[in-house]
Amino acid sequence: MKKSLIALSSILMFGGVASAQKVAFEEYDLDNGLHVILHNDQSAPVVITSVMYHVGSKDENPERTGFAHFFEHLLFEGTENIKRGEWFKIVTANGGTNNANTSEDRTYYFEVFPSNSLEVGLWMESERLMHPVINQIGVDTQNEVVKEEKRLRVDNQPYGSIIAEVKKNMFKVHPYRWAPIGSMEHLDAATLEEFQAFNKKFYTPNNAVLVVAGQLDIAQTKAWIQKYFGSIPRGEKVKKQTFVEEPITETIRAKYEDPNIQKPMVVASYRTPSMKTRDARVLDMISTILSDGKSSRLYKKIVDDKKMALQVGAFNYSQEDYGQYILYGMPQGDATSEDLIKEIDEEIVKLQNELISEKDFQKLQNIYENNYVNSNSSVEGVAENLASFYLLYGDVNLINTEIEIYRSITREEIRNIAKKYLNPNQRLILDYVPGKDKAQN
Repeated sequence: MKKSLIALSSILMFGGVASAQKVAFEEYDLDNGLHVILHNDQSAPVVITSVMYHVGSKDENPERTGFAHFFEHLLFEGTENIKRGEWFKIVTANGGTNNANTSEDRTYYFEVFPSNSLEVGLWMESERLMHPVINQIGVDTQNEVVKEEKRLRVDNQPYGSIIAEVKKNMFKVHPYRWAPIGSMEHLDAATLEEFQAFNKKFYTPNNAVLVVAGQLDIAQTKAWIQKYFGSIPRGEKVKKQTFVEEPITETIRAKYEDPNIQKPMVVASYRTPSMKTRDARVLDMISTILSDGKSSRLYKKIVDDKKMALQVGAFNYSQEDYGQYILYGMPQGDATSEDLIKEIDEEIVKLQNELISEKDFQKLQNIYENNYVNSNSSVEGVAENLASFYLLYGDVNLINTEIEIYRSITREEIRNIAKKYLNPNQRLILDYVPGKDKAQN
């Protein structure tokens, strides 16, 4: 979970492309449907074992939200061969670290080990997949952990409910209408059998990708993968539902009272297409023009020159089915939320009617070239990008070629995409204001 909207703007503005050096990889399938991607990097004696499952909060029952995130925690409880409480001890004893994260679209688990502990990492991930122990004591324990996380990162975090409120108002039928943290009431109401059924449905070899990256002996790695993963039974094919939202044709207005804040924030959010599309990449670039750094258009004008806001920003919240293009501002002095929206709209209208200058376009391209160089600067980043490009985009080699899409975007496209998606009748305006009572979740 992200801690604040302000942090999100920098984290999510750019989803990561490829490094300047071409990323070499090998991919294949096991008989049970598990997709395997190997990346050999001999530069350091480190290895990543990771599994990404094609299950996120959008795959949940609307009456049982929070399950995918809950499993991010639950599947560290133990397996038939890893006793409860031993997972982290084994990782630490082998000089490693591990973690997991959940989004609307997928769940990702990984270990970072010295390369001589690769077999341990593969064994542990196969254990998590093959026979996790899902019992009442584990469910009850992790229920309290998740509740504490929600209290810390959402309920008692200033501006912690912004994304959830945007989602609730932007989507009417798609499961993107709730945030991955979900509802604590739903988790409390769930039976052990429901958790076990969720695991059986989604945590299967044919709904996952295994990525091993780092200092590898390829032949030995393949042998271990077959040894530990080859005998795991294939699960039933997961049938993904398709949810179609009607276009937004008039401004949606909403208000949310947050007892943790003293200053209001205004949010304008537009529904945008899948992150797989070219349009989504153009929207990334528009975010950079508007709010990347102190020389960006919104910051320079609204924060620096006019001193109307403490913070202002824009970012493209990319997801597998739909995205949200989010602009936000925190007024200061005599400025109101309406004043900020007016100033932001003026900059959007400029983008819709005027080509950005050649100088600004060159600066934009330089930023993306820099991102291209940096995005796979660690083997951990390479591993997650390989998994994401396979599972969510259907093309692993985008790790090497996505930068070509950004390079090919023109000034005219930037203008046209701003015209297509960023209009007042296509958005939500959320007034996020100080309040006394906590919203019920």
